[in-house]
Amino acid sequence: MSMNLELQGKRVLVTAGTKGVGKAVVSLFSELGAKVLTTARKQPTDTSADIFVAADLTTVEGCDLVANAVITHFGGVDIIIHVLGGSSAPAGGFAALDEDQWQRELNLNLLPAVRLDRALLPGMLSQEAGVIIHVTSIQRELPLPEATTAYAAAKAALSTYSKSLSKEVSPKGVRVVRVAPGWIETEASVALAERLALQAGTDYEGGKKIIMNSLGGIPIGRPSRPVEVANLIAFLASSRAATITGTEYVIDGGTVPTV
Repeated sequence: MSMNLELQGKRVLVTAGTKGVGKAVVSLFSELGAKVLTTARKQPTDTSADIFVAADLTTVEGCDLVANAVITHFGGVDIIIHVLGGSSAPAGGFAALDEDQWQRELNLNLLPAVRLDRALLPGMLSQEAGVIIHVTSIQRELPLPEATTAYAAAKAALSTYSKSLSKEVSPKGVRVVRVAPGWIETEASVALAERLALQAGTDYEGGKKIIMNSLGGIPIGRPSRPVEVANLIAFLASSRAATITGTEYVIDGGTVPTV
């Protein structure tokens, strides 16, 4: 990005920063001069982050570990970017979602953000400055009932939590913003498209088309790329977006068909 976003020296926490959007965010913020701590369950073979912490953020203990690492290494934080999310739910609609599956979706898509914010927000409030970005999903308003009901519900809860938090802490100097991607061409989505293509007897582009059709189409004709989502996040986290808080930015190639 050619615009100076004034992110040099900012202390940044990025969750799920070893793959997909998270990895793109870590790389971009590091390139822009920020000090970045990132986390995932497993140590990556390479990362541009200054500090990596292996932790399972679906647990209270994992969130505590990461929050303590941020305080220990950085003495606090200026920007928190909650990228962590996803779904392991089987197909089959509501009947396939048992108690454990619902809890897993909440533990992955909602509660890590709640726990890390609760641990790190006091420091932001004491410095009267900070930015929190919650990565939600267009599925909170465009759920796919065959397989993503629980995921969509958890992301909707994250969005509502984020809005409420913004109303509470924005008057005290901390901005809270949401970014809602549509389909992103990550490693996982590439593997899905390849699997669908194999099943349908077509190529990768055919597999992508199957996914886009399931979403009702993407007007620009392709998914977003991780770096494109990272670019939006970097702008929203910067001082260039100083009056933006409490709102959600959709980056979906036009997938959501309503205003």
